[in-house]
This record gives sequence, structure tokens and C-alpha cells, in this order.
Amino acid sequence: MTDETLRDKPADSLSEAEAEAELAALAAEIAAHDEAYFQHDAPSVSDAEYDALRLRNQAIEALFPALKRDDSPSERVGAAPSSGFGKVQHAVPMLSLANAFDDQDVEDFVASVRSFIKELRDDPDMPIAFMAEPKIDGLSCSLRYENGRLAQAATRGDGREGEDVTANIRTLKDVPEQLSAEAPSVLEVRGEVYMLHSDFAALNKDREGAGLPLYINPRNTAAGSLRQLDPTITAERNLKFFAYAWGEVSEPIAATMAEFRDKLRRWGFQTNEPARLCQSAQEMLAHYRTIAETRVDLPFDIDGVVYKVDRIDWQDRLGAVSRHPRWAIAHKFPAEQAQTRLEKITIQVGRTGALTPVANLEPITVGGVVVARATLHNQDEIARKDIREGDMVVIQRAGDVIPQVVSVVLDQRPADSKPFVFPDHCPECGSLAIREAGEAATRCTGGLICPAQAVERLRHFVSRDAFDIEGLGYKQIKYFFDEKMIASPGDIFRLAQTDEAAEEPLSGRKGWGETSVSNLFAAIEARRTIGLDRFVYALGIRQVGEATARLLARTYGTLDALGEAMDAAQDRESEAYASLIDIDQIGPSVADDLLGFFAEPHNREILRDLTDQITVEPFIGTDAGDSEISGKTVVFTGSLEQMTRSEAKARAESLGAKVAGSVSKKTDYVVVGADAGSKAKKAQELGLTTLTEAEWLALVGA
Repeated sequence: MTDETLRDKPADSLSEAEAEAELAALAAEIAAHDEAYFQHDAPSVSDAEYDALRLRNQAIEALFPALKRDDSPSERVGAAPSSGFGKVQHAVPMLSLANAFDDQDVEDFVASVRSFIKELRDDPDMPIAFMAEPKIDGLSCSLRYENGRLAQAATRGDGREGEDVTANIRTLKDVPEQLSAEAPSVLEVRGEVYMLHSDFAALNKDREGAGLPLYINPRNTAAGSLRQLDPTITAERNLKFFAYAWGEVSEPIAATMAEFRDKLRRWGFQTNEPARLCQSAQEMLAHYRTIAETRVDLPFDIDGVVYKVDRIDWQDRLGAVSRHPRWAIAHKFPAEQAQTRLEKITIQVGRTGALTPVANLEPITVGGVVVARATLHNQDEIARKDIREGDMVVIQRAGDVIPQVVSVVLDQRPADSKPFVFPDHCPECGSLAIREAGEAATRCTGGLICPAQAVERLRHFVSRDAFDIEGLGYKQIKYFFDEKMIASPGDIFRLAQTDEAAEEPLSGRKGWGETSVSNLFAAIEARRTIGLDRFVYALGIRQVGEATARLLARTYGTLDALGEAMDAAQDRESEAYASLIDIDQIGPSVADDLLGFFAEPHNREILRDLTDQITVEPFIGTDAGDSEISGKTVVFTGSLEQMTRSEAKARAESLGAKVAGSVSKKTDYVVVGADAGSKAKKAQELGLTTLTEAEWLALVGA
């Protein structure tokens, strides 16, 4: 029976096989119409015909929910827009915020600021002012103004590279096109794109009247609306913009956050309210509770309160650690909770072989998101909470992001309930699964023979903070792996060649259209050059996350230098090994995993194959280009008078230096403070360059 014949039949008279066939045909047809309309501004059918197709799809899905496809039109907001946006490198990274979840976290944050800034540490009575602002639940965006005119707008992306959404941003009434003459010649205003509750409700009312699926929440709808290739669609959504931060500026912008917020309002921006300047942790917490109690009355969604050190010179001194500023923190509201049935516990195998238990739940909406799975973390967590299959459980979205099981509703436990028995063999490859002493995780010992580990490693390799290859998610990675088209990272960059040589081209296979294949290959080509820190993170070495990868990149500079150092450090008595474990935050445990990776012949072969396909760029720190100490190794000893040791170390690292904990022949500078001990003596014996604190400050321009 043809698709046209099927479409003549009422949805409730379709067999399961017929319904499956028509859903596949509708997904392909609607996707083609979406592409024509959203990406090429050339509608291929009338609005009525298009709406009829979506209504038909919705009706069949309602009758056959188990047949709903991963690429269902009801799950999409227009066509996939990102492939049509240019990339923008942020001149100043758009950092994320560390989170606080209770009062103690906030008090610890205030204490950490006081201990970092020397004059605050030395004078416990010196006040610290913090600006407390509502945390808007929207999409982060950076607006660049040149000579007062809006020149470019970009999404946050991965913090270093975002998407160019300038044309879309120009449709927002909250975004001024021209600033007053007092604005710096170069000014990046950062803030959040969001949607009012009233506009969201009106949009869904219109969609309901048209028989279209309703959007889930304002945040996702605002994000999807901003990332439409047709700016007229964005304009119809009536999006708003709150300004609250800055990126690159050609001159100092203000002395305090309070002054900066005043300037934003004078320039025509809206600021997030209600905000308050607080003089203590107690005032910050009081404001948080006031906002929490009245948030339901706000016309937009918020998910917490952000505290920022008010003095901008202190912000500059505090700097950032990893991807978070030291001078700000987000105090999140308690996660929304709900009860649902835990139907089954399954085991997921990760890229390092860790067996992670997952709760498969009776789907339920929590915080505006449908939750069907939640992490159970590990074997101990299941035992501690006595979680069993069939239990009624309390779940929440931790930090409003990751669903987790909070507790079991014991009085609703089934009579035939049995404790969950954690497996001692890998469910994917059958290899023995062991739990080493002192570890929480049980791990598959199958290594390279375990397909789950191989797929997860590849998935990590292309993830957002690694190679960030758009359009290559878990589903696509699994497909290519199962089809034996990729087995290692280098294969990804030969995918187009593999497809050309195949008897059946990818574009001719089910679920793969010519445009999607072309976009995928283009995305892969765009990632043939990558920075050293991203490259190291992408390798998926155990215990080497983004922060550690960046430390390694900063320390060794190039991939060749890193490889040579890892070869030399295989000798645990060598100077190379001593230098490795002397890197801040890299101790013997991390070093063992790192060296173990580079010692494995198979891994070295993968690296050689991969670097034949790509270019790994040397690491360049944020301020390293103009720094006298970029690439140098610095040791601090003794008490400093002008700043705390933590501030001195952070300043050195921000300028591209490596801060070591001990003196060696490879040390470039030893900064000697008051009451210096053995390190200063050793520096003299080795003939190293020693600096007083004043000389050091002059060198770094502090």
C-alpha cells in the first residue's frame, strides 16, 4: 500500500505496521518542508497542507505512542537551525557559574573571596558588597557594539565559540541598535534571551488552535526561536533580553556592578530585577528567600539568584578557575520533586568501563521536562537508599538538570519486592566486572573488546567540550560503529571517503537525506583543526577532565612536547615525572592514568592515525600573547605582602605561566617573600632567577 493510499485511511483504522510506515513517510516529508521553509525561505506547500501533515502525524502518534520516532516532527521547533549559522570566536570566554545549593555553600563562597583578597583576609571587619540578581532561565547571548552600533550577536555556544545570530537579535525590541556617545568604542554586552509567561501562553494558544503540538517551557522555546534561520520567525515570538555582564571592552566600564547596571539602563537595556546590593552573607540569603517566595509573581522564569562581588577591580583580581569565575556564584532554588514508579533498573557502560545503574521510570513531568530515566550513581547508592524495581520513588532534577532518585516511598513498596543484585559481569560484552578497593565504581575489564566502551569513547570524542562535531551524536555514532564505518577517532575524519567507496552511499540509506549527509561531512571538515586543551580532553583519559586538560596544555604547550614528556615520565624516578606530579592538581593517581594511556601501544597508534588527519594547535593562554612569563615556570615561597599566595598563583596562571610547588633546574623564576625557607636556598644553589615581590609585580604589570 502506498503512502498516499495510507493517508486516505482514518488514523484509528491503521494497523501497527501501516502506522509505522506512515510515521516514517511523514517524518521525511515534514522535514523536507521544514528545510524548504526555514532554511531556504521557499515554502513547498501551503500552510494548510503543512498543518494537515503535522496533525496527521500527531493523531497517529497519539494512537500508537510506542511507534513515536526519534526524528518525530512533534519533537522539533522548525528545521535544525545551527548548520546555517556562522561561528563566532568570543574575544573573552563566556564562562558558566559555579552553583550553591544551600546556605553553607553561600557562606563558603563569601569566605573564599575574603581569603583570596589579601586586605580582606587581613582585616576581617572590612566589608564586601555583593550584587544579588535573579538568575534568568533563558539563552545566554553576547552583543558586540562598535562605535556605539550593534555589530554582531552570538550565542554562548561552548563558551569560546558561539553561533552568529545577529539578524535574529536585531528583531528584539529590548536590544538597542545604537548606544549613546558615552559607551566605549568596543563594548560587548552579555545577557539572557528569554520569553515572558504571557507571550509563551499566547504562542501555545495559537498552536493549539492550529492543531500543532504545544511547546514545553518558555526557556526551550526562547532558545529555539532565537536559533531560527528565518529572522521573521524570531520576530513573531516577541523575545526579550536582560543585560547583566560584559565581555571585551576598549576601556574600563565601571568601578562597581551597581554602576555598571546604571549604565546599562542609560544605554537602553533592561536589567534583571529585583536586584539588591548586599553587605553580608546574611543579607544575600535574606534576598534569596524573598525572591524564592515571590518568584511565582514574576512574569518570567528564574531558577535562582546570582551573587557577584560588587567591586570590579576585585573581580579582576579574583579571576577564574577552570570554567567558572571566582567572584560569582549561582544560588539555585531547590529542585522540583515528584513521585513515579521505578519500572526497571538497567546498567549503562561508560567510556572508562564504569557500570552505572539507571532507573527507568514511568514518565512524569518535573520542572517542565518529561523525565523517564534517572541516574542511580553506583552500587552503594542503590544499597544506601534500598532502591528496588517496582518501587514508588521521589525524583528531582538536581540543579534543575540531571534527574536523580531522592528516596523510596516505602509504604507503597510491592509485597514481592526484592533487593537489586548488582551484576558482576559487563552486560554488553560479558567480561568480568570488578570493583577495586577504595573506588565507588564497578568497571568492566573488557577494555577494547567492549563495544559499549568503544561507542562511549567516540561519543565523548565528538562531544561539545571536545571536538564538538555538530550532527554527530550518540545515535549517529552507534549507527556508524555498528555498520563498521568507524572504530577509532581517525575514522571519523575519513567518513566521507568511506562513504564514497561504499556500494550503498549514506544518502541512500534510511534516515539519511542528501542534505543531512552533506551537513555532517561539512561539520567534520570544520573540526580538522583543534586546540591542544580540547584535543587532550577529547582523548577521554580517565581522571583528565577539562580543567586538567587545560593545565597539561598550558604546561607543555604542544602535542609533541606533551608526548615527549609522557614518554620520559614513564620512569617514575625521572625529573619528567617529578615535573608532572608537581603540576597543581595532578598527583600520582592522575599521573598514573595519564602515563598508562600514553604507554599503551594501541593508544599511541590511535594518536598517530588521528594526527595524520587533523592539526592540533599549540596552546595559547588568555593573556599569554602579551605576557613576559608565558610558558615560564614560577615558584612562590615565603609570605607575600601585596597579595595572597592564591591570588599570586592565579595571576601567574592567567598570564600563561606554570606555577610549581617545588624548585628544580627547569624553574624560571622563584618569587621570594618574607620568611622564605628551603626553596629560596635551593634556588640560590641552582643559580636560578629570584625575584622580590616588588620585582615580580613589576614583571607582570600588577
